[in-house]
Amino acid sequence: MSSSPRFSALKGIQDILPPDSSLWQKVEAAAKEVFTLHGFQEIRPPIIESTALFTRSIGETTDIVEKEMYTFLDKAGRSITLRPEGTASVVRAYVEHHLYNLPSPQKFFYSGPMFRYERPQKGRFRQFHQIGVEAFGVDAPFLDAEIIVMLRVLLERLGLKGVNFEVNSIGCEKCRPGYRSALQDFFSARLEDLCPDCRRRYEQNPLRILDCKVERCIEVRRGAPRVTDFLCGDCRAHFDEVLSALTLLNIPHVLNPDMVRGLDYYTRTTFEVTSEHLGAQKAVAAGGRYDRLVEEFGGPPVPGIGFAIGMERLTTLLRDNEGVIGPFPDVCIAPIGEKATKEAFLMAGRLRARGVWAEAGYDGSSLRSQLRRADRLSSRYVLILGDDELSSGRVKWKNLRDGSQGEVDIRGIEEFLSAALRGR
Repeated sequence: MSSSPRFSALKGIQDILPPDSSLWQKVEAAAKEVFTLHGFQEIRPPIIESTALFTRSIGETTDIVEKEMYTFLDKAGRSITLRPEGTASVVRAYVEHHLYNLPSPQKFFYSGPMFRYERPQKGRFRQFHQIGVEAFGVDAPFLDAEIIVMLRVLLERLGLKGVNFEVNSIGCEKCRPGYRSALQDFFSARLEDLCPDCRRRYEQNPLRILDCKVERCIEVRRGAPRVTDFLCGDCRAHFDEVLSALTLLNIPHVLNPDMVRGLDYYTRTTFEVTSEHLGAQKAVAAGGRYDRLVEEFGGPPVPGIGFAIGMERLTTLLRDNEGVIGPFPDVCIAPIGEKATKEAFLMAGRLRARGVWAEAGYDGSSLRSQLRRADRLSSRYVLILGDDELSSGRVKWKNLRDGSQGEVDIRGIEEFLSAALRGR
């Protein structure tokens, strides 16, 4: 006799199970609240797009495009890609639906799965999730600072500690050519020490060498020219104002002139939120300006800025900091006997209508078994309901947190629990 096949999730893809899923819900709810208070509205782009969307925006010489995208031909022979990041899709929707006609700045947030074929490790999965924001129409340095402040507000609301805000400017199309030449001069005598990918990047886009994760390339680029030494006057003035605004708003930050973002569309301000508790993949959130991307997608010359938060990395840090908290039932009803079981389900319905999470016993288990279940579920209260309680009209209750116990009139149980749980 052949056994049924056993299936498991694909490599690098994970299930998000309770109680972790409650932590995800907590993050998503906090993000929506914070973003809404800052004027951001939700946008929900699709998870599949034309491949050309990403090769044009992210850059053909990036690791994402060269190695990591999930790309396939659909039945019509079109090249389709599962989105590896969110900004390109939002910009595409922004241009396609003429959202630039809205009052500036136009502010949007999104969340959902992204896909990259990478070697799985802590904080890195092949299907991963991001929460991101994009703001269009304003190039003022104070918007850059406000975006970073909003990110800090969210992380503080979630209770995340021990993270660093790193900022840099990578210039614009005016000052980038001089920096590119300086990098090529620096690496020209070191080409043989670079990995094959970086030797190719040397000709096509030497900035990508600075983002390579190969250990020998990290060593070779030590002492390379820094982009901040090549900023044009406008980019220097813009970045100085961003730093001044962060200081004015009391946002601790570190200038990291070696930081470049791994996507070609970035200009000027770039930033990362990092933690040393995540190992090699230490960025929790990252973003920056992309002032030419809307125009490259066929829209008007509209500046943009945004960031994305890695949900897997963020929830890992939150879990490590404080553990997973809840959710737990407010009350478990332990019925003994057929009549009590029917009454328990009616009672549970009335409690749920009042916003109380109530669980009722289903299978006629012993009282001891039901009390054990309530304890394992970490329920706050347990109600004991049997023939004696139905006859007397009094229900026994016990607070499983502090051990207190007593009786309450069966007709007043909803008011009793609502009052007892009000301060939860």
